[in-house]
Amino acid sequence: MKISLKLVKTLIAVAAMFSTSAYSQTIIKFAHYGPVSDPVHVGALKFKEVLEKESAGAYKVEIFPQEQLGKGADMVIGTQVGSIDVSVTGNPFYGGISPEQAALDIPFLFRTVDHAYRVIDGPLGRELMDKFEARGLKGLAYWEIGFRNITNSVRPIRTPADLKGIKLRTTPNPMHIEAFKIWGANPTPMAISEVYLALSTKTVDGQENPTVHISKQKFQEVQKYMSVTRHAFTAAPMVMNLAKFKALTPQQQAMFMKAAKEGSMAERQNNTSLEAESLVAIRKAGVEVIENVNIEPFRAAAYEPVRKIYTDKFGGDILAKIDALK
Repeated sequence: MKISLKLVKTLIAVAAMFSTSAYSQTIIKFAHYGPVSDPVHVGALKFKEVLEKESAGAYKVEIFPQEQLGKGADMVIGTQVGSIDVSVTGNPFYGGISPEQAALDIPFLFRTVDHAYRVIDGPLGRELMDKFEARGLKGLAYWEIGFRNITNSVRPIRTPADLKGIKLRTTPNPMHIEAFKIWGANPTPMAISEVYLALSTKTVDGQENPTVHISKQKFQEVQKYMSVTRHAFTAAPMVMNLAKFKALTPQQQAMFMKAAKEGSMAERQNNTSLEAESLVAIRKAGVEVIENVNIEPFRAAAYEPVRKIYTDKFGGDILAKIDALK
């Protein structure tokens, strides 16, 4: 079969076009902590959708869920050094690089989710995020993990005294650890990806996380009791390698900020919508759910002492600004 010179030239031009397009496309490695059923993955998919659309395909986002590229603190380090481009993990895992962030983790600091949003979505949230830049990170947007509750397999938790002696997985945040020590528990920090096995082997007796995360991580399969304490709110900063962000044009930077914000909104909306059905799933698995826990004894015991630990180290300016936004 004879092929015309014109056809050959056309095929070469088309191949070159696709080769150039593929070569010029930039891959964005996005790591997060949750399984694909978790709200954080819903947010990640929204980020991917928006960034790829806004950039007309110049960026392709590859998502690595459930700590595939490292546990909480490792994801933060990976983003600092640039082996990860963008990541989302819980605020407590940033304590090693920006300890002022621990203000957000003080138990019972936030009474409502609206109060938390006023803080993390406003000027104070940006002020806190800007502190990441000294450590090689660009804060894009605050996502959320939510208000935390307690599960365990020893006994129902209705008062602080009920926590005495219980080995409980917590985040590595000093505010969380100190609160549970005050309440009599034995706090044991570990990555979220290690918790299911630790619960099933009785390495720890219990853990504390928001309802949706308890359900999506399937902790109800290896726990007997859940107490709705809502003892602390956890934000989840979305960060990007600072050098890579600074290398972008202003238009490209705006694309990343927009995609991060829309991803945050999608994640929060999904988190809220799944709250009720997650509680149903936990009950259906046979977990005894203790609602309407009197939180005042918990608050009275831990709030002021933990707050003082923070103010002794960092002063009261940030907490005063948080209080003003109630």
